[in-house]
This record gives sequence, C-alpha cells and structure tokens, in this order.
Amino acid sequence: MKKLASVFVGLLLCVSTTVFAAGLSEAGLEHVNAALEHANAAVVHGKAGHAPILVEHAKSALNHTLAASIVAKGVPKTHIDAAADSLQKAIDEGELGKVEPATKSAEEAVTHLEASKK
Repeated sequence: MKKLASVFVGLLLCVSTTVFAAGLSEAGLEHVNAALEHANAAVVHGKAGHAPILVEHAKSALNHTLAASIVAKGVPKTHIDAAADSLQKAIDEGELGKVEPATKSAEEAVTHLEASKK
C-alpha cells in the first residue's frame, strides 16, 4: 500500500510540474518579440490615422502571436492569447476604418505581449 501511495504521489508531482510549468521557449520569445515590433508599429500608424497600414502590421503581429501561443505555457500563454484577441479586434476595426478603437486594441495587445515576457 505504501508503494502504491508513493507511486501515486510521484505521478501527481510529475503531472503538476508539467501543468504549472510556465514560460516561453526561445522560439516563442522570438515570435513574441516580432509580434511586439509589429504591434508597436500598428499603434504608431494608428495614431497617425493610417488604418490600412495599422491593419497590415496587426496581421503580421497576429501571425507571430499565434505562433508563440503554440509553444507557450502558463501565464505567458494567457497573455499571448489575450494579445491575439486584441490584435484580431484591431484588424476588424481597422478594416472598418475605425482608427481610434483599432489603435486602442493594438495598444492592449502590446500590453499583453510585454506582460507575457515577464
């Protein structure tokens, strides 16, 4: 019985460390950095009133964000997924010519991407 309990505790420990392990791999970090670069460019162009260019950069940022999300775990993944949602919203609003809300969404994405690196 003690052996069974020991085995169970060992398996539980292995599973919990896998589930709660957080962070980004090098590839994930590279994608987050590229996404940040494009998301910041989207914000700059949004503030200048350039909706089509904002959309272009937001799409590039979204592609990198989705790639990072595949390899991310834990809290960073939560922020990366939230950034993806914000970028999609920025794209949708930018395509409708709503520059101010699109810019705000791109700024939210930047905040989440920066938080994913901490």
